[in-house]
Amino acid sequence: MDGYGLRLCSWDAGSVADVEAWSEGRNDPELRRWNTLLTMDDYSLDGARASLRKRAESDAAGTTVTFRVVDAESGATLGQVGFSGIDTFARRATVGYWVLPAARGRRVATRSLGLAARWAFTEFGLHRIELDHALGHDASCRVAELCGFPCEGVLRGAVFAEGRHDAFRDAHLHARLATDPEPTGLLEPTGPVEPTGPVEPTGLLEPTGPVEPTGPVEPTGPVEPTGPVEPTGLVEPTGLV
Repeated sequence: MDGYGLRLCSWDAGSVADVEAWSEGRNDPELRRWNTLLTMDDYSLDGARASLRKRAESDAAGTTVTFRVVDAESGATLGQVGFSGIDTFARRATVGYWVLPAARGRRVATRSLGLAARWAFTEFGLHRIELDHALGHDASCRVAELCGFPCEGVLRGAVFAEGRHDAFRDAHLHARLATDPEPTGLLEPTGPVEPTGPVEPTGLLEPTGPVEPTGPVEPTGPVEPTGPVEPTGLVEPTGLV
């Protein structure tokens, strides 16, 4: 499926490029910082290939749905988004995602989550999608809320503490319902999304014609009087130009 400049497609455990991208993503220190559970698994190339095969099996069984996120124009792999804990009777699931380091700063997480949620509600038939992240992961909070997943509360001791398997930390729980309004922050991008330099405020517009001075104007040279000038009265300002 396509949207927001992205395409969601399946992973291929037989593709060297897919295995390398999966390995890179799952080994990313920033991802592991917030997902300590990943440190318990082997994501060497062989481990990544085995992981993709296992994920393909759970996808076929209907307990997960896993998408490779690619740039719709170039076809380059940007990350992953997928659903786990799928309960087709209760019509609910949990969503997760990650973005490759080189693809960050382009709203890939926001766009891929928005696209996957749209598919899950309109085509897969889910009613409720949950998203949780370790407390303090402000970037994930922003992505969730931009995609229409408000924070519903705190899950106490829900995930492992950073770098530890013997201690726990709290997590934020976000969720979105099929009946919730479509988020307004998801628009089809027409160019680069992230600013590449200082952004000028949009309220300052270039004048399209002569601009009246708003204060005293210094003369540019001596002005010869042409005769007595009678004052015509005070002129009320018409506003700021």
